[in-house]
Amino acid sequence: MNQLVWGAGQRLRGSRRFATKMILTLLVVILIPTLTSVLFYNASSKLVKKNVRVSSLQLVRQAADALSAIMLAGTDASNILYSDVKLQQAARNTRPTPEEEEAYKTYVSNLLNNYVGSNSFVKTLYVLREEGTSWGSGSFKLSKIYVQSLHDLEWAKLARMKDGEPAWGKLAYDPYSGIGDINDLVLPVIRVIKDFESLADIGYLLVNLDGNKILDRIGQIRLGNSGGFFVVDESGTIVIDRRLDRLGQPLSDPELREWAATGSAAEFEHEEDGVRFYHIKQPLANGWSVVGSVPIHEITDQLTSMRRMIWTSALGFALLAVAIGLILARQVTKPIQQLTSQMKVAEGGDFTARTEVRTKDEIGLLSQQFNKMIRRINELVREVREVNESKRQAELKAVMHRINPHFLFNTLSTIKWLVRYNQSAKAYDALSSLVLLLEANMGKKGSFVTLAEELDIVAKYLSILQIRYDKEFRLHADIAQEAETFPVPRMLVQPIVENAVFHGLVPLGGGGDIWIEARATEQAIAIVIRDNGRGISPDDLQKLDDSRQDAEPSGMTGIGLTHVREWIRLYYPPGSEMRIGNDPEGGAIVRMKLIKPVDAQVKREGE
Repeated sequence: MNQLVWGAGQRLRGSRRFATKMILTLLVVILIPTLTSVLFYNASSKLVKKNVRVSSLQLVRQAADALSAIMLAGTDASNILYSDVKLQQAARNTRPTPEEEEAYKTYVSNLLNNYVGSNSFVKTLYVLREEGTSWGSGSFKLSKIYVQSLHDLEWAKLARMKDGEPAWGKLAYDPYSGIGDINDLVLPVIRVIKDFESLADIGYLLVNLDGNKILDRIGQIRLGNSGGFFVVDESGTIVIDRRLDRLGQPLSDPELREWAATGSAAEFEHEEDGVRFYHIKQPLANGWSVVGSVPIHEITDQLTSMRRMIWTSALGFALLAVAIGLILARQVTKPIQQLTSQMKVAEGGDFTARTEVRTKDEIGLLSQQFNKMIRRINELVREVREVNESKRQAELKAVMHRINPHFLFNTLSTIKWLVRYNQSAKAYDALSSLVLLLEANMGKKGSFVTLAEELDIVAKYLSILQIRYDKEFRLHADIAQEAETFPVPRMLVQPIVENAVFHGLVPLGGGGDIWIEARATEQAIAIVIRDNGRGISPDDLQKLDDSRQDAEPSGMTGIGLTHVREWIRLYYPPGSEMRIGNDPEGGAIVRMKLIKPVDAQVKREGE
């Protein structure tokens, strides 16, 4: 049975692991396509990132090419006008006659206007001088020249530094054209005009490229949703940008500024205000660089969405696998748990346990076999109980048959000596007491009597002993009412009283007293028998201890006390005992603790 329950426990633990195994199996099945998707995502991510880089490089080159084409128009215009001989003469002549001044004005104005009209990227052209007349195309406002000395202007200083070579200014509003405060957005190409003969500075040539067309051209090329292109000079200062408030401002991040101005790498990443940006650049012929900038998340949004979709679907399928695994495992393990539960009930000794599993699978077959096994075990247990009960009854009767001759032998020996010494009256009284005693015993069915009836037998037997020894033996009984009806084997107390008389009181040469007390608790009856005799010697106490280990009975541990112990062992539940010792006030004392047996057994034994 223990092996069966152990096996059931193993199956229960196995059933618990079964749910885990099923869930893990489903998770592995789901994990395979998930891992495939992850690998595909990683490969796709690398490919997409590579394509994004290639595409970004193409876009920045496209922006650089578009801007270079416009800027080339500016340098071409500057070179053509710079080499014009008549323009050289007009700029060199600071004190022309009125006729010459008019001729210069007509020629230069027509030259500038014609060139502007023939080139869509050139917005305005100016020939400016510190002294004398200046000329310009379109709505040139000569009066704006005299507001500030040309020599002190930043673009003029830049042109002088270049010493006749073209210099580029940042995108700005044209200060010399327009009506009132309305100005045109232009990208200036500045050049100091040199006297071909003396190489002295005689004026400035301004070629203003159409700034709006430049912004429109680079604005058509976009990176991501919000990214775009701007241009920085050799110092990392922004010179072209659709966000006009940034014009003339250096890049805020030092590392980004250094990379844009002098870095050799085409790509750069940095974080600004918690957002990571991807930058790419392409140098221009004049030393500037076109820089493309876009938040990284915009060019990787699709990858992020794909990754989120993969992990979301994986999580969803994993939860689905757990749910399916739990449902399937419950369907499989529930009957196993029911079977195991009934096995535990059977382990506790309840062989009425039955399983209700009626499935047609292996578990149902196991349940049927379990029920069949329990029925068979129940039958075997019942048979064993009946055999044990019969054996116990036989043992009790055997003990009774052994104690009765012992008792009769002692009594008849007493009567024999009374007759021998012609004490007919005492012999008659002894025989009368014996008859009454035998009558009391013969009138009872079964091997058990109540404690009150047992004390009545003891009293009759004590009267026989008084006749035998011609001494007064006084019996003091203090029996609690609830203990009077407690069932005890017949002759349970009598051998103890007999030993108290023979070995305790008689050796003192006089009579004596015997006290019997009985108290009842919920679980047991406590009986105390003591006398005021000579007590028990240490050797006899040792023999009593030996007799508890099934030693051969002799003397004080004679047949009577041995059989009392046998009665207690055979009939009463574990924990019942008899202890013998000396009373501190004198005499011997016997304590019995009798655990209350099951009512059904008591009734059956008493019949």
